[in-house]
Amino acid sequence: MEIIKLSATPRVETGKSSSGRLRRTGQIPAIAYGRELAPVQVAVSPKSLTQILTSAHGDNSVVELAVEGGETFTVMVRDYDYHPISRQLIHADFIQVKLDQPVDVEVPFRCVGKAKGLVSGGTLQQIFRTIPVRSLPEKIPAFLEIDVSDLDVGESLKASALKLEEGVKVRLPEEQTIVVLAAPDKAAAEEEAKAAAAAPAAAGKAAPAPAKKDEKKK
Repeated sequence: MEIIKLSATPRVETGKSSSGRLRRTGQIPAIAYGRELAPVQVAVSPKSLTQILTSAHGDNSVVELAVEGGETFTVMVRDYDYHPISRQLIHADFIQVKLDQPVDVEVPFRCVGKAKGLVSGGTLQQIFRTIPVRSLPEKIPAFLEIDVSDLDVGESLKASALKLEEGVKVRLPEEQTIVVLAAPDKAAAEEEAKAAAAAPAAAGKAAPAPAKKDEKKK
């Protein structure tokens, strides 16, 4: 993973009003902190931060946060907030990381290929949308994927089937199911078959003739 550089300026004033003034200048308030880093109040460009969040690694990106006139910190995005109406970034939190110490993150997970059991009516169920992993910051994968082409009805894939780069560990039990090709719902299929069989029989029956009224005596 390439480390992304982000410039920041120190922020002395805090509070709602000062944050509003800051946003009107095209910056947003942010804070960087960590186990060995006391909170550092900074201001960053929302445009630059958006570019990080929409990059290949998203909020798992490793960032070199350079504070003007101060230190440079290696961080990751811990949290961020959007305005409820404009959907523009309004705040961000950065957590300090060390390149030689592993971190726990959630990595996007996807399936590739077409499961052969789909032609038999099976339904592919992806149990996880993200996979929890532990790795060194620069080793974090952009995503994890698994080939489901050989999956037949009733079969599943476990966490142990994931192919990982060296130094990347999945924080799930090896026997944890992550994808399953479920069999068709037999009960629903039987009900549909019964309904289909009953429809022609019902259509073939004539409606009962109306009862004749008794003729009046002359």
